[in-house]
Amino acid sequence: MTISSAHNDKLKEIRRLARRRERERAGRFVAEGEDLLAAADAAGWAAVERLVAAGSGLGGTEVEPDLLARVSGLGSGTRALGVFEERWSRPAGPLCVALWGVGDPGNVGAVLRSAQAFGASSVALGPGCADPFGPKAVRASMGAVFTMPVAPVAEVAELPGRTVALAARAGEALRGPADEELTILVGAEREGLPGDVVAACDRVAHIPIESESLNAAMAATVALYELTRLRAS
Repeated sequence: MTISSAHNDKLKEIRRLARRRERERAGRFVAEGEDLLAAADAAGWAAVERLVAAGSGLGGTEVEPDLLARVSGLGSGTRALGVFEERWSRPAGPLCVALWGVGDPGNVGAVLRSAQAFGASSVALGPGCADPFGPKAVRASMGAVFTMPVAPVAEVAELPGRTVALAARAGEALRGPADEELTILVGAEREGLPGDVVAACDRVAHIPIESESLNAAMAATVALYELTRLRAS
């Protein structure tokens, strides 16, 4: 049966899960678009519910297209979306990326994508980070949210291996490749890492650049490239 009422409970849940508090309460999130749903399928991450536009020919519960567009977080609407259970992990090596105070969900999602691309083992999220299961982060991850272990942490001591704080123009220039278990810590573009976090790390390094700073996603991507660039392809 095709969903044809805006008051349908499945559509109400989609609207609720747009809010972080509701996602945390329910332990669920929404991914929109056929590519993200295909990434979830490839990762073996089954949807709790899959809603598709009626007449699209896609598998799932059919919804009148205008109703599906109304609950979509995409400006152009969507033909398919899925509700998924959140999955949280513990931080793991040999190469972990830890974010601290990175409140931009697009940056969080982009770091997940870079971590996947360069073979990192996990992404740890410290205090003040955006929700990796929020709509913008999920879209920016381009499916990496379904394959990259994500770990909440409160302290540097929870991170695996030697810890390296990235700080603009401080410490030594970052050099790769990594020859030991490492966690690279990245802070927000404007504020950087908190002083107590930097002090708790084993060492401090910077990425040599001409400008003042890089945003968190770019800094993490450059650091990951440097630490893995000599790996056999």
